[in-house]
Amino acid sequence: MLTRTLSAWFAAWMALLTVAFYLWPGQHMLWWGAIGMSSTAGVLVGVLVHRPRRRWPWLLLAAGLFAFGAGDFLYNLLTDVFGMTNPFPSVSDVLYLTMYPLVAGGLLGFIRSRTGRNGRDSLLDAATLTIGLALLAWIFLIDPYVRSTELTLVQKLVSIAYPLGDVLTLAVFTRLITGGGRRSRSITIIGLGTAGLLVADVAYGLIQLNGAWQVGGATDLGWVLCYGAWAAAALHPSMVELTEPARAQSAEVGVRRIALLGGASLIAPGVLLVEASLGTVRDAAVIAVMSGVMFVLVLARLAGVMGNHRQSTARERELREATTTLVSAADAGETLAAVRHAVDRLLPAGVPHTVVLVRAERVDDPGLVRVSGLDPQARELLRGHSSALRHPMGVERDMLYVGAPTEALQALQPTFEVLASQAAMALERMTLTAEVNRRSSEAYFRTLIHNTSDVILIVDEHDLIQYASPSAGTVFGDERLAGYELWEFVAADERPRLAELLTQVRGGLHAHNRMDLRAERVDGGGLLVEVDCRDLRGDQTVGGLVLTVRDVTERRQLEEQLIRQAFHDALTGLANRVLFQDRVEQAVARAKRDAQLDNHPARGPVGVLFIDLDDFKIVNDTLGHAVGDALLIAVGERITAALSGTDTVARLGGDEFAALIEAESMTELELAAERIVLALAEPFEIGGQDVNGICSIGLSTTVDASSAEELMRQADLALYVAKGAGKGQWRRYQSDLHTAVLERLELRAALDQAVKEQQFVLQYQPIVDLETGSPLGFEALVRWNHPTRGMIAPGHFIEVAEESGLIVPMGRMVLQQALNTVGRWQRSTAPGALRYISVNVSVRQFRTPGFVEEVRQLLRASGVEPGTLLLEITESLLLRNDEQVRADFDALRAMGVRLAIDDFGTGYSSLSYLQHMPIDVLKIDKSFIDDMLDSRQQRAVITAIVTLAQTLDLAVVAEGVEEPAQAAALREMGCPYGQGYLFARPLSEPDAFAMIPKAAPFAAMA
Repeated sequence: MLTRTLSAWFAAWMALLTVAFYLWPGQHMLWWGAIGMSSTAGVLVGVLVHRPRRRWPWLLLAAGLFAFGAGDFLYNLLTDVFGMTNPFPSVSDVLYLTMYPLVAGGLLGFIRSRTGRNGRDSLLDAATLTIGLALLAWIFLIDPYVRSTELTLVQKLVSIAYPLGDVLTLAVFTRLITGGGRRSRSITIIGLGTAGLLVADVAYGLIQLNGAWQVGGATDLGWVLCYGAWAAAALHPSMVELTEPARAQSAEVGVRRIALLGGASLIAPGVLLVEASLGTVRDAAVIAVMSGVMFVLVLARLAGVMGNHRQSTARERELREATTTLVSAADAGETLAAVRHAVDRLLPAGVPHTVVLVRAERVDDPGLVRVSGLDPQARELLRGHSSALRHPMGVERDMLYVGAPTEALQALQPTFEVLASQAAMALERMTLTAEVNRRSSEAYFRTLIHNTSDVILIVDEHDLIQYASPSAGTVFGDERLAGYELWEFVAADERPRLAELLTQVRGGLHAHNRMDLRAERVDGGGLLVEVDCRDLRGDQTVGGLVLTVRDVTERRQLEEQLIRQAFHDALTGLANRVLFQDRVEQAVARAKRDAQLDNHPARGPVGVLFIDLDDFKIVNDTLGHAVGDALLIAVGERITAALSGTDTVARLGGDEFAALIEAESMTELELAAERIVLALAEPFEIGGQDVNGICSIGLSTTVDASSAEELMRQADLALYVAKGAGKGQWRRYQSDLHTAVLERLELRAALDQAVKEQQFVLQYQPIVDLETGSPLGFEALVRWNHPTRGMIAPGHFIEVAEESGLIVPMGRMVLQQALNTVGRWQRSTAPGALRYISVNVSVRQFRTPGFVEEVRQLLRASGVEPGTLLLEITESLLLRNDEQVRADFDALRAMGVRLAIDDFGTGYSSLSYLQHMPIDVLKIDKSFIDDMLDSRQQRAVITAIVTLAQTLDLAVVAEGVEEPAQAAALREMGCPYGQGYLFARPLSEPDAFAMIPKAAPFAAMA
């Protein structure tokens, strides 16, 4: 409002002075001086009122007006006071000419403020237009002075200086209006004043050529217009825009600019054509120079257009990549990262910049702004930058800022606005997607809320219930609670806690305004509720404490259940690994703490037992996972029963169990391990059949470990050693266990090398007729001929071979070597002298795909009749009703290969499979033979096995016969065949060959 009033008063004042100037020419010096000083004062007032970012361009403009007005005053003083007639040149001309560089400097200040050092294209355009007009100025204004014979040299120079000043002013103003940015009202007004100045100067120059200049003519109106317009521009509010950074000029050249530049370029050819048509070309040299300069400017402009095109293409490529990234952005963080990456690529290399997303206090228009005028948060984030590009993101009050040097921001602004718009669209897309998801699930949440049991209670200062929501009927059994004391529905022992909560809320303490407590229903039943309290006594519509009561009985029960599931094994109900490790850490910490207390009685060692079932995989594979799960449950129960109630039993996973014992002594821990081994050694009756749960245990104690991690690691190491010692063993960690483990690992590595180098040899133990003592066949027994340790028995490496899977290639090697040996024997003996060769096959080898075909190929290659081969398998292969195993058995029998059950009687299942599987031979385990002379039960078992075999028409071989009495007893029981040290130890190939009846000399075997 103030600026509009000032502008109106100034316009009226200038109009009044102009009218007075023409009505009273006798006082023109007074009026003209007032016009000049008023113009200068108007600019200064505009600067004081509007406070532009940079004042010095306006002050230069005011200085130019002052010089112009002072020149007029001196000129009028010379003519009116001193009586001079058209004094030229004079001191006033010095002031007049001083105006031009001052005005040009002010206009250059506007240009520098708006575009910085950018705007090369607009500079070339302004130069092109100026060169064209300068040619006209030369022809019509400058050249006449140069050719005049009536003027002195000083008069010529001064006269030429005026059009040159006009050309300078025109060039700078043209650069200003072609430099991009919004055409503000102030620029238009300055242009009007500049036009008045140029027109008046041209008219003055032409009149001065004729020497007929007089004050008070129409020409003075042009200067009046210049005075008034430039001051009016300063008084207009848009004057601040002239010193603000402007948006970079678009690289696209409009039709009007092309037409204007084309017209300027045609001035020189046009002048040449006109002069040529008049018969004399006076300015050929000037026209040629101007044309050459014009040509260079046009070439430079074309180069700039090509450069702009390349930059535009690069920016478009970066924008496309950024848009692609923004489309896939999932949150505001990814969006901001994409914008930062794009800005980093769009700005010139090495330009310092900062990109931030700020929740602003208000939403402002996009554009180039000063950092000092931003919100405190934005100022802090953009510290170090004076200017920033701003763009609202359309999501709440989020504003995107890019801080960088002003000139870089001006060039970036158009591209940044597109980029920011895409980022805003990405954020809006995320918001809309979230809203759609929210609305799509709104019905679900509405149903949940509608069926909740939350109760809203309003309680007054005396703890009387003023209001109860209808859901109180569901929670408390009656929704008519108004008028009752709150305490009637709270358990007696919970009332002090609730009273403390209400006191805190009424006192303005909100740290603990929510709690769980036990409540009572109208019918006397109890429940657990969550109470949230808010003080709304100051709200006239409420006027009390608001208690939100929620029935959380089922929720808390569920939480307890989830907590139990998180720390307990779902199958056995025992502690899981997480809970077990936590309790181990607590036990170790207690032991350390008690050890540091002098007056505390000494505490015994803390022990950890790692328990692993030795044959669980066999049970799972043969009997199925249901039986395996039942076995795990039963094992957990037996371990728990073998320990005290204060001990912790856990299932760590699979068939791995653990126990934590805080014992009084080391002996107690060792006895506990022994009890568990004995307890699990007893078979489990599951599903009507006996299942073995024999285990290995590793024990570690705080005597050797100082942390829970170390304690569990040592128990694991002890378990490893226990399993290596055989089934049903336990071992306590000792420092030398590391050596044993390393030896086992070295054995495994050496075994792998032995398979590759075929370091295994076979020995042959005869199987004899117990009546005659004649050998009927041999069992091939593998031995490891170690390079440094010599011959190693299978008991030292078979288990490692099973663990590593090397048993498969080893078994293939044994079978091939045995068949090749038998083939040589058969070719060197009478037919029927060797009835069969027996070869052990592991479960893993038998289940290897292609085993049957492998046997067929080895038989064919060795030339051995299939009926000569007897494959020994263990009972575990037959326990599971596996169709593939049955099919492989049938295929081997169809081929002629015979099958034997090794270690019969030590298995897990019933003997019913003997009726369904094509078995030829039963081999009684050595453990039965060892005790048969001293145990009536063992003899009864052997008799039963022999009788069963005879019933099923199966052959029986007793293993491990070492005494003549054992052989005699077996003959009495009806067992026909035997094998053991009584008859022969495992023999080398030549020694075994020598035992074959009617054998040819061994040397002849070759």
